[in-house]
Amino acid sequence: MEKKKYYIVSADALPEVFIKVAEAKRMLQVGEADTVGEAARMVGISRSAFYKYKDAVQPFQDMKAGQIITFYALLKDNPGVLSNYLSIFANSGANILTINQTIPTSGCAGVTISAETSEMTEGLDEMIARVSKAFGVLKFEILAG
Repeated sequence: MEKKKYYIVSADALPEVFIKVAEAKRMLQVGEADTVGEAARMVGISRSAFYKYKDAVQPFQDMKAGQIITFYALLKDNPGVLSNYLSIFANSGANILTINQTIPTSGCAGVTISAETSEMTEGLDEMIARVSKAFGVLKFEILAG
């Protein structure tokens, strides 16, 4: 049996049917739709399309909930940048388990954080967006999860 492969793909690069399947699954989970047929109709796909892709389509933040994720950031070596970066994690409800920082060179330092995400009060995608826009964050990515 061949081992399954997984890819992280930007939502705007996916075929529309995948986005609609994910939305139908969300509607069923939160009670906006009572049946697969109703959810499929509401998002504009057939029941067969839903069943064909339902096990293959999973929003990234749902896959990562309750797991340990390792993040990497390249930060400017300026006062307050690391503190601000860490406060974003704290405000999201992520539980930081480890922090490793390289010695700053050329005005930048690499910071690797492992965090447990089950108690996050905001979605992973929202936290990633806030970190990516934060002052002094030059690069931000997920290494493992």
